Amino acid sequence: MPFDLPSPKRSSNRSNRPASPSGPTGHGVPRKKGPYTGPKRPPKGSYVMGWHPVMEALDAGKEFQKVLIQRDEKGERTTALVAQLRGLNIPVQRVPKEKLNRITVKNHQGIVAFLSPISYQPLEELIARAYEAGETPLLVALDGVTDVRNIGAIARSAECFGATALVIPSFGVAPIQEDAIKSSSGALLRLPVARVPDMARALDGIQAQGMTCIALDEKAEKSIHAHQTDGPVCLVMGDEGTGISDSVARKCALQLRLPMTGKTGSLNVSVAAGIALSHISLWKEA
Repeated sequence: MPFDLPSPKRSSNRSNRPASPSGPTGHGVPRKKGPYTGPKRPPKGSYVMGWHPVMEALDAGKEFQKVLIQRDEKGERTTALVAQLRGLNIPVQRVPKEKLNRITVKNHQGIVAFLSPISYQPLEELIARAYEAGETPLLVALDGVTDVRNIGAIARSAECFGATALVIPSFGVAPIQEDAIKSSSGALLRLPVARVPDMARALDGIQAQGMTCIALDEKAEKSIHAHQTDGPVCLVMGDEGTGISDSVARKCALQLRLPMTGKTGSLNVSVAAGIALSHISLWKEA
């Protein structure tokens, strides 16, 4: 006699796995909101855009950090402005329109000028004024230092040890902006800064004014301990990765190194600058 098997009872729990939470992503998990980490627009007031406002700011004597001009902007107006800016040692970059659009949503007319938080001063006048005041000039020249925090830290040490000025090239160096000033603990607002179009040529002029250009190089044969002078000095520092460029190194009368006994083999450029400036200050006291 056939008999019926009882049908299995369904469990009240369809699965032992926890139910996936619902959310707007389509995968059952709501998207978490976190801080935006993409590129940020520069703060308002840090730049001027549009041809007329840029020309007005330039005529009013505003200091520019750099000027971005749309790549396809041509004509006499563009040519004349580029020549004027380069004559003032202001970096000019030709960029695609998309880059300008990322800076501002307003009509930039193909040009954006970033304002500088400091005023640059003529190098020759800074040296001449130091001599006239009976001082022994001390300059710190930076060749290819690309980290704004390093520039700020170097400026802080330079100001602490009584440097006359900081010398930077128009291109190939980190811009002096708010982050650099913060890293300098405000020293960049007190220490004069000269911006030069070509560092190698600038060193020619510095030496023509009676100063000795000394390159700090970890591979140099002579130790900074083995040298001493109470004369005017320009300390030349290069980037940690690439060092001082050959064209600049050839202009230096001396190449000195910091003696080190540890296994690390190198120092952060701002730390090295601080140690070297301390040695130079001892030369003057000897």
